[in-house]
Amino acid sequence: MILPVKTGTGGYNIYLERGALKKAGEYLNLSRRALIVTDSGVPKEYAETVAEQCREPYIVTLPEGEKTKCFESFKFLLSKMVEYGFTRSDCVAAVGGGVIGDLAGFAAASFMRGIDFYNIPTTVLSQVDSSIGGKVAIDFEGYKNIVGAFYPPKAVIIDSNTLTTLPERQISNGLAESVKMSLTSDKELFELFEKGDIKENIDIIIEKSLKIKRAVVEQDEKEGGLRKILNFGHTLAHAIESENEMQNLYHGECVALGMIPMCSDEVKNRLIPVLERLNLPTSTAVTADTIINAMRHDKKMSGDKITVILVNTVGTYEMKEMPFDIFAEKIRGSLG
Repeated sequence: MILPVKTGTGGYNIYLERGALKKAGEYLNLSRRALIVTDSGVPKEYAETVAEQCREPYIVTLPEGEKTKCFESFKFLLSKMVEYGFTRSDCVAAVGGGVIGDLAGFAAASFMRGIDFYNIPTTVLSQVDSSIGGKVAIDFEGYKNIVGAFYPPKAVIIDSNTLTTLPERQISNGLAESVKMSLTSDKELFELFEKGDIKENIDIIIEKSLKIKRAVVEQDEKEGGLRKILNFGHTLAHAIESENEMQNLYHGECVALGMIPMCSDEVKNRLIPVLERLNLPTSTAVTADTIINAMRHDKKMSGDKITVILVNTVGTYEMKEMPFDIFAEKIRGSLG
């Protein structure tokens, strides 16, 4: 299946197909130098499969984990492109999860003011969410995604066969992002999480999630308005990650925690059983005041106000700008 994404700065195709990794040479222009960026947690055969289809591949394997998404790794990738004689006509391909996609994409956006970038996500989270939309970034001074750019990929390959090697916790971590999108935009998808066989329907979940995000990104590429709905649950999530030193909880687990206070009691009573079904957390040891302090650095802050997404009915949302102090009281009331 080909899902075209059309934006104001152009467009690109998402190739959604089991076995697509072995067809990378058909879908991508790999007849040039290609920096293939992956990490130690990704089976090495995935990057090697892509490399076999390149004219001049260079595989760079970084340590697994959020700590890799830093300035030092960014600088390392740039130095490798200089070392290998990359020019504007060459490309970068990310093979891995959201950390690798964000980091490699930002390096591609920055080298020579931008070279072609391909995203080949191999985790649930990156396949349903972070691989499309054009946001690339690194973490800095303890704050997540605070340095980055909008830089869409030239193409995305999604091969759900790569999910067979993922631990169960990583699968649940990624599905949190899909639950997020179902709450704001797709009642039927949320009902699948409540009652359906999730493993049997993983391809349907990926496709539905991609279509939700595509519809939003096509209308609002650079988060001028509508795209902010994709931040549902993320205001608290990023704060929890910052205070959690971004190592004990995965991103999707923090998103799960971040969604709960943003829902009405009716929705919350349906959401918590879904999170429990997916073995996602529903409480945190991080205090409300600690989270609130970290949120003051959130990119969604505008002066003393913050834009938040609320879900009062499954499948719908309310975007609301409120004074930060009032929002903080809401969080204290929910988290204590």
